[in-house]
Amino acid sequence: MSENEKKIVKSSLAKENFYKLLHNRLAVLGFILMFVILLACIMAPLLTPYSPTDLNLRHMGKPPGGEHPFGTDKLGRDVFARVLYGGRISIAIGLSGALGGMILGVIIGSFCGYYGGWLDAIFVKIAELVSVFPQLLLVMVMRVILGEGIKNLIIIFVFTGWIATFRLVRGRFFSLREESFVEACRAFGIRSSSIVFRHILPNCLGPVIVQLTLNTAGFILQEAALSFIGMGVPSGIPTWGNIINAAKELLNITNYPWLWVPPGLAIAFFVLGVNFFGDGLRDVLDPKQQ
Repeated sequence: MSENEKKIVKSSLAKENFYKLLHNRLAVLGFILMFVILLACIMAPLLTPYSPTDLNLRHMGKPPGGEHPFGTDKLGRDVFARVLYGGRISIAIGLSGALGGMILGVIIGSFCGYYGGWLDAIFVKIAELVSVFPQLLLVMVMRVILGEGIKNLIIIFVFTGWIATFRLVRGRFFSLREESFVEACRAFGIRSSSIVFRHILPNCLGPVIVQLTLNTAGFILQEAALSFIGMGVPSGIPTWGNIINAAKELLNITNYPWLWVPPGLAIAFFVLGVNFFGDGLRDVLDPKQQ
């Protein structure tokens, strides 16, 4: 098959997958939810004139309306601004942790799946050891060891988030490394690193991308949970979890619902959007689901 024919086949396959994704209503709904929330967070300076950290004691505890569409908190800070700017940090933490875990899992899984042997045995044992503990519990333990901070939280998510990607890639490599196209590459003297990353790995990226979306949603929820119990991002930094944490008193829950409902809905809608979109990608990219 010539290069032009290969390009035509890839183009037609991409179009077919795109149309399949468009006809998946939940995937489209998920993408819209993700896109709207992400765009609003990115355009926060254009949507609100307020800073998420500026105090205004004359406007403490104001209900939604007028200049403050989501109201203000007990320190006079605009809740709408805090939700938008907090979303930037929460989404960045979840996406960075998921991307780091994906890269680490892809690299380790590729070499273990291709070479096998003692290298594979070592990382399989490490993966089994890490999987013994519930992920949130492991995250909490590492948080105590490393301390608080956004960078430390991302490092923790990377360390605990590579296992699923590692297993996906490793399993695919075991099934693909004996295929005829790989044998042909070896026969032509192509380097092993080139076979791994240029010829086998592209055939594994579908499930990996789906796992990336699921990990992103999971890490956003974990960041919110850790911040809610005071073990996540430092309280002075606005994140969705910290905003809810600041409103967890019974008085605020009953009398000031605008302090916790907006960030709670933002988390729920964004995570739902990511999960819906990830499910749609899985149906399109994973042959086992078709």
